[in-house]
Amino acid sequence: MKARVKWVEGMSFLGESGSGHTFLMDGAPEAGGRNLGVRPMEAMLIGAGGCTAFDVVLILKRSRADVTDCVVELSSERADTDPKVFTKIHFHFIVTGRNLKPELVSRAINLSAEKYCSASIMLAKTAELTHDFEILEVAA
Repeated sequence: MKARVKWVEGMSFLGESGSGHTFLMDGAPEAGGRNLGVRPMEAMLIGAGGCTAFDVVLILKRSRADVTDCVVELSSERADTDPKVFTKIHFHFIVTGRNLKPELVSRAINLSAEKYCSASIMLAKTAELTHDFEILEVAA
């Protein structure tokens, strides 16, 4: 896997993935940025959420669960001093579907957290990761 990050101006940087997708990162105004894009650490947190959501949806679909939506709300804490690594990250899953079994959703989340999600497993080296979920039923 490859990526490229190019300084644009001020404290703005354009990230480009090896697959050709781009996104803008920028610093906070107090750090010289103009608040034009996500902060790099926000991008890491979002990446972990995307990685685990991908796993959970794929596992549920392969289990033939009738899943129609999956949202992961993340909250984190960081160290007070440099390097300001993540120290705690909480993943709250909101999984929507028809007749979803809690044990199946729990299993999918645990498999992602313990075996498949490279991003969260890597972040678990410095942060305490916790998970919970709720299931929303789709109206018939």
